[in-house]
Amino acid sequence: MQPQEMYEACVAALRKYADNAGFTDAVIGLSGGIDSAVVAVMAVDALGAERVHGVLLPGPYSSEHSVEDAQDLADNLGIRAQTISILEPFEAFERVLAKPCGGELTGLAAENTQARCRMVCLMALSNAFGWMLVNTGNKSEAMMGYSTLYGDTAGAFAPMGGIYKTDVYRIGKWRNGKAARDGLVVPIPESTLVKPPSAELAPDQQDERSLGIAYADLDEILIAVLEHGRSVDEVVAQGFSEDAVRDVLATVERYAFKRALEPPYPSIPFYR
Repeated sequence: MQPQEMYEACVAALRKYADNAGFTDAVIGLSGGIDSAVVAVMAVDALGAERVHGVLLPGPYSSEHSVEDAQDLADNLGIRAQTISILEPFEAFERVLAKPCGGELTGLAAENTQARCRMVCLMALSNAFGWMLVNTGNKSEAMMGYSTLYGDTAGAFAPMGGIYKTDVYRIGKWRNGKAARDGLVVPIPESTLVKPPSAELAPDQQDERSLGIAYADLDEILIAVLEHGRSVDEVVAQGFSEDAVRDVLATVERYAFKRALEPPYPSIPFYR
């Protein structure tokens, strides 16, 4: 499928799901990253800018440029955006959990607590105003368990849940290009498209470093096996080491329990 087809399929699915569930408005966490940017644009195209509510949720490791990118996106889309800092709730959790966690809340526990703080804020807004929380995850990260249970796995619907990370970039660039061709404001800031993806949950954290593999390689392996049914030997013949392929597949198996709690997403055969 071409980027336009993927994008339009996701938008149509989001619009239909919201209508069927009785939601008129959506709320989305805006991180300044590519995933939340593309989903926010999809939501505007599906529901209209006046019905999309963006929330910036800066934490202890949020970079200034990411906050700026998130606000620029909201301004470009003409959506309402507010900022809710998670610093105070996270610091409260640090104090409360330090002793039970061995003297300090650190490492993965601290990173995931930040993600859960953000989702508590978003779900509070969802409940207060009847807005549908739209999930911003993608298929690459869901397959690898690169998400936080009860954190960024939350949401009523994940329009990009069936889209691999490299295609998130493709459709984001396509949508920007469409806006430029139509003489409209280009929605996604260029810096969002070119900076290394990061959850910004720890100092100098980068997603590909945390995953241990580049998204381009990861997606090629995942698509070959999951979408085309190729064997390990066939994927190795594409130029990957057997260890790399087996490590990816073992990770996919290991995190099936997380995917069971992911929200629904469009079941469209994008890659066949």
